Amino acid sequence: MIVVRHLHSPVTVVLTLGGLYVGQSIIGGVTFSALPSVLRDRGVPLDQIGLTYLAVLPWVLRFLWAPAIERYRLPPVGPNRSRSIVFVGGVISALGLVFLGVIGPTGFMPLLGLLMLIAFAASTVDIACDAEAVEGLSERHHGWVNAAQVGGAYLGAAVGSGLYLILVARFDWRWATIGMAVLLVLLGLPFVLSSAAGSACERVHKPSLRDALRRVSMRKGLILSALYAFTQKWGLSMLGPFLIDSGLDLTSLGILNGLGGLIVGFACALLGGAMVRAWGARSVMLLALVLQALALCGLALAARSGGAPQGILLVLALASSSGILALGFVALYAQFMSLSDPRQAGVDFTLLQCMDALVSMAGGVGAGWISQNHGYGVFFGLNGVLALAAAAPVAFLSRRSGEARSRHESTPAAHAASHAR
Repeated sequence: MIVVRHLHSPVTVVLTLGGLYVGQSIIGGVTFSALPSVLRDRGVPLDQIGLTYLAVLPWVLRFLWAPAIERYRLPPVGPNRSRSIVFVGGVISALGLVFLGVIGPTGFMPLLGLLMLIAFAASTVDIACDAEAVEGLSERHHGWVNAAQVGGAYLGAAVGSGLYLILVARFDWRWATIGMAVLLVLLGLPFVLSSAAGSACERVHKPSLRDALRRVSMRKGLILSALYAFTQKWGLSMLGPFLIDSGLDLTSLGILNGLGGLIVGFACALLGGAMVRAWGARSVMLLALVLQALALCGLALAARSGGAPQGILLVLALASSSGILALGFVALYAQFMSLSDPRQAGVDFTLLQCMDALVSMAGGVGAGWISQNHGYGVFFGLNGVLALAAAAPVAFLSRRSGEARSRHESTPAAHAASHAR
């Protein structure tokens, strides 16, 4: 017996999931941006501060436990268990932040252990959250939830790296960190308290990595994820050092990354959602690649000339690092959703995102070597050419296959959407 599930309002799904995405990004902002600054201010050695970035490993490796989480989330009979996963993961993350505030920045190894625990809980919540996004919306609404993903990332990062530092300076470490924990709980409550997205239904499929990797569409999707992350993010890894070497002070750079990035990134995430709905993910991805190529070539010319006005540099930097990047990744995540099998969406979407994270993490090494040995002009110019050259393979890899169409059209969600129409 298969009973078609009830579909939530798209607005409800986007808003409740958006709160979770903001919360996850708050954790990232605190861990990778604000915390290193606080630790250095308290006299912690740089070699220890560098170890905090080990907390990124659960985000890169979460595809390893995604099948087990997805099998628990989708029981053989009954509604999905997304809300219980989010509840438990959210409680662990919030309590971890509370204990982080209590122990203070002096006990470094306990602090690192808590950061790893929080990252594990948050990355596990992300598996269920992404799966819920794929299941809870018809394909024509994917752009909006992807806008919530990317826009929520900018908003959460601004809170976690900006507001948190202000609270630390105005009050102290303990109350600032506990405040982030309270905010995390408040952002997760709407999703946890909402009704389950599914009614009683029978499931025979067993989610697994093997099932994902045996599909041609997923293998093409992994190549697409690696290629797109490489061409969109790699060229931006040396943007901060370049601006500093061009005479921009840290205060101005902070404003650029914080307030400017929040406004431009959030606005372009919303614009990207509308464009994906109107034109499709493939067209928006190609547009973002062309725009990124132009921005990077502009930065290359500015680096070669050595005397570009700071206003031009700021416009190019803001456009490439916030606006175009947000636009492109809204479309890329919409493509991920269309590639994900709703029977194991948490596994598929997580695997595609982990490829993005792995390539992004590895790219910084090569970026530093090229910039050091050949200069910023060569580095930005090379990346601009690569972004433009990637347009043809991205167009090919993002073509909608018959396999993906038939899979989505055969799911209970598709039947329910068809019945609703």
